[in-house]
Amino acid sequence: MNLADLVKHLFRMFMTRPISAHRLFVAHVQSRTPETEGTMTKKRHGIFHLEIFLLAIFCLDLAVVVPGVADQPRDDSVADFETEIKPVLSEYCFGCHGDGAEEGGVSFDDLFEMQNKDQSKSIWHRVLKQVRADLMPPLDEAQPTAEELEKVESWIIRQSLDVDPNNPNPGKLTVRRLNRVEYRNTIRDLLDVEFDTSTKFPADDTGHGFDNISDVLSVSPLLLEKYFNAAEEIIGSVVPTQPSIASERNVSGVDFEVGGAGDSETRSERRGYREFTYYKAVSAKVSLEIKHAGQYQLNLRLAAIESYVDQQFDAYECELTFLLDGQELLKKQFVREGGKRFNFDFEQKLSAGSHSLEVQIKPLSDEEQVRNLRLVLEGVGVVGPFDEKHFVKPPNYTRFFPRDVPEDPQAKREYASELLGKFAAKAFRRPVDANTTSRLAELAESTYSANGETFEMGIAKAMTAVLASPRFIFREEFALPEEPSKSNDESEFSLIDEHSLASRLSYFLWSTMPDDELINLANEGELRANLNAQIERMVSDDRFESFVENFAGQWLQARTIESVQISARSVNRRDAKPNPVADEIRTRFFRLARKGSERTEQESEEYEIARDDFRRIRRQDDGNRIELDWKTRRAMRQETEMLLTYVVRENRSLLELVDSDYTFLNERLAEFYQIDGVEGREMRYVELDDDSVRGGVLTQGTVLVVTSNPDRTSPVKRGLFVLENLLGTPTSAPPPNLPSLEDQESKNGKTLTLRETLELHREDPTCSSCHNRMDPLGLALENFNAMGRFRTEELGLPIDAKGMLITGESFESVDELKRILVTTRKTDFYRCLTEKMLTYALGRAVEYEDIPVVDRIVTKLESSQGKSKDLIAGIIQSDAFQRTGKVEVKKERE
Repeated sequence: MNLADLVKHLFRMFMTRPISAHRLFVAHVQSRTPETEGTMTKKRHGIFHLEIFLLAIFCLDLAVVVPGVADQPRDDSVADFETEIKPVLSEYCFGCHGDGAEEGGVSFDDLFEMQNKDQSKSIWHRVLKQVRADLMPPLDEAQPTAEELEKVESWIIRQSLDVDPNNPNPGKLTVRRLNRVEYRNTIRDLLDVEFDTSTKFPADDTGHGFDNISDVLSVSPLLLEKYFNAAEEIIGSVVPTQPSIASERNVSGVDFEVGGAGDSETRSERRGYREFTYYKAVSAKVSLEIKHAGQYQLNLRLAAIESYVDQQFDAYECELTFLLDGQELLKKQFVREGGKRFNFDFEQKLSAGSHSLEVQIKPLSDEEQVRNLRLVLEGVGVVGPFDEKHFVKPPNYTRFFPRDVPEDPQAKREYASELLGKFAAKAFRRPVDANTTSRLAELAESTYSANGETFEMGIAKAMTAVLASPRFIFREEFALPEEPSKSNDESEFSLIDEHSLASRLSYFLWSTMPDDELINLANEGELRANLNAQIERMVSDDRFESFVENFAGQWLQARTIESVQISARSVNRRDAKPNPVADEIRTRFFRLARKGSERTEQESEEYEIARDDFRRIRRQDDGNRIELDWKTRRAMRQETEMLLTYVVRENRSLLELVDSDYTFLNERLAEFYQIDGVEGREMRYVELDDDSVRGGVLTQGTVLVVTSNPDRTSPVKRGLFVLENLLGTPTSAPPPNLPSLEDQESKNGKTLTLRETLELHREDPTCSSCHNRMDPLGLALENFNAMGRFRTEELGLPIDAKGMLITGESFESVDELKRILVTTRKTDFYRCLTEKMLTYALGRAVEYEDIPVVDRIVTKLESSQGKSKDLIAGIIQSDAFQRTGKVEVKKERE
């Protein structure tokens, strides 16, 4: 058996018996004792190695060859190369890229003779992108006619790239792991548990701008172990392991009635808590009713907090006393604790009837209050009585065990199969076979049959194995079984089955598992028939917010806004009017400060004066400083997300993402943008004045901040952002060892504007080719500083925002640039956004095989004036989303 056949065999075996390794693992955990810990650790490592091997097999491309279209019949309508294509290339291209010339490293001489077909296709794909973006031929060269361009494009697609527009290749099938967001959301919807994947799992790698790309979602031994630990933690937190437990209830802090001298000093009742200040005596009581006499446990929960006042230390102390029916259970002194939480347990025998719980606070210091130290009484937990005759069902019990557990062993096993079969089907996002259900039931039985173990423990163990299975961690996808009776589908590539389609839909639009409606439709084979209705329902659902957060958060980098570093002091100083006196004070202070111990006596006296002057002007600067605080950052992110949500749900034109006469603001963000008439904390739709500089993502704080440096704007970053995320024409990586802009700013010994600095930067031939494309776009945004505030000057010099695109369109301001993007360059924007969203939806890069899919969607967008739902529906209904490449092992491999 060769390697390809071996991989296929292992994969089939893995898919039919995925639970075996987990059964071994759970059995190992179950049988672990202190005496066998060392030996079992070695066995566990062995199991991990088995799991890693299986997962590696699972993540391979399955030794699959997806057939290209080289053997497909040619379309007779394709232009003849010698008579129709070569003359066009000779007239417009060979001057730079043929007959021995190879500007940019591209030579058609070599391209026609290239033996490496993959490399050849990669270059032809680049050529096609350059031609479609009007970047080639260059603006100052002779231009081909529209008819000539259409013929060349068609020839490149059909002949050089071997793509059949009528039968596009959906691309290779690559199994995809759930990323952190998808795992968290899936656990939430499966078990109603909020699991913090951001702290439990390492950050996901990104590829092509997104963190859900299959090729980069690898599985390391460390991550695999974290999945096992997570499965145990999640199931342990929600699935009961006992049929009955002692009753538990909580007396909230706010139920305590306050009396005494400190009544007016008690603080908020938010979240059911009661706050007590350190500085006044106070007592609070509550009545506790006990129904059954017996042994109980009381759990007192406290937190010691403070409000920031200044940097001074507060040594104040207080004493807390906790009493039951007047009997002291706890007396403890508290100082400044820095937000520490406390839990105190007390075992008590209580009689039936009414009992009194009391908390007393007593100040212990005579010192003056400096800060605001407080004790928060969260509540008192009451557990008991511990007599089994008074036990009750645990929380969530009937959710996981809707019927009583049978006594008969066979009936008990059938009940286990029923429970685990339903859970596994929901977790695996598709029906499970009888063999999988039987193995899960065996695993549960091996646990609850042991001495001292309960039926519930066995079910929990098997559910842990389900969450640790690759069938949960990875998204399984299968081709739809071929039905000879259905001959109307002439595509060479198989449709994915409806359960795979349900998962693709839900993880695309919701970043989580399919809900019951999607699964039920898939079970009935009716999902495709109801696809449009389901798209409409899913977009309207609250879970669609996950798509907005994750897609916009990465496409527009909105995720970064709350963490990107910005120095407000530096930004404000660049925007402030020149102050020669203040500059002289700063210069003198730093000159003397750098001398340190080497200062003379006279210089030391001057230093003291200079320091006082420096502090004075710094206080003045701070008083006039505009801050980019976390509330403003959060509002900026919401502005971006609400714009995308509105455009999609209202089926507005996608062009409004670039240029609109409205935005979404609250009072804080409106004041930051210097827009009047918005009041209140809530974000809402706001129509903009005709002369407003806002509207569209380019002038939103989110994009402006994340494309800036910490202390100033970056026309380069901003220009690159527009090229990559709106026009789809990114530049190549910069060459190494280039001088920084700061080096250029000091050149010639005078203050330069960023425009002048970039002009010097472009004098280097290695920089000009890319900067000629980026800089005009970035400079158009220079009226917005690094915090996103509008300004007309920087460093006391007027800002010049005019420019010309490399494709020839000129503009005087960012408003004119936006109009160009939504008119003459709108096709580029449609194509760029389509490719970005398709990449996100498929979890892979968009390749040349996807050209027909992208072209079809772009054509639809142009005819519908960019209706947003045409983009989403076009992606979902495309061959790339609906189909999978055929699995084929070539003869020569046998």
